[in-house]
Amino acid sequence: MCVSVIGSQMELEALRSIYEGDDSFKEVTPVSFQFRIGDLDDSHAFIIDITWPESYPETGPHISLDTFFNNRISVETKQLIASKLEEQVEANLGAAMMYTLFEWAKENQQTLMEQHRPVVTAVTVCSSTDHTTNISGTKKEKKEQLTKAQKRRLINRTDHKGELPRGWNWVDVIKHLSKTGGKEED
Repeated sequence: MCVSVIGSQMELEALRSIYEGDDSFKEVTPVSFQFRIGDLDDSHAFIIDITWPESYPETGPHISLDTFFNNRISVETKQLIASKLEEQVEANLGAAMMYTLFEWAKENQQTLMEQHRPVVTAVTVCSSTDHTTNISGTKKEKKEQLTKAQKRRLINRTDHKGELPRGWNWVDVIKHLSKTGGKEED
């Protein structure tokens, strides 16, 4: 048991030094890691989520592809990736294998995602007050609602073009400092 803990610590230190500054690698906890295969904008990219059990590396790590990032990947493709990674785990049992798994997945990304067809999910949200459909996909901005008194004050401040005069919201520095008090120097 002590040997596996020392081996795990050494592997953890090695992973930290190898992937330092690499945004594809994320250490969630000292025994849980995420590694992104592919670039963020790549439709064939996926994230491997790996957790070490207490008896790692004598027993294989738990591999998951259930991260939100992978929602566009079909269940069949996820199962294929997981089964191929499990084969690599079986081949490397008893040895530090995280780097090997990550690099193997990077090298075989195209093969693993060969059958990939992006899953398209649509979310429809309807409210009882909004019955219009926005086809263009752009979100309408809500205007700030002003009271009548606020509107009157705004009109009184504008010039003939409807613009506020320059500096209308500036703070009078002398008045501000007299209210807050200035810093006294020693």
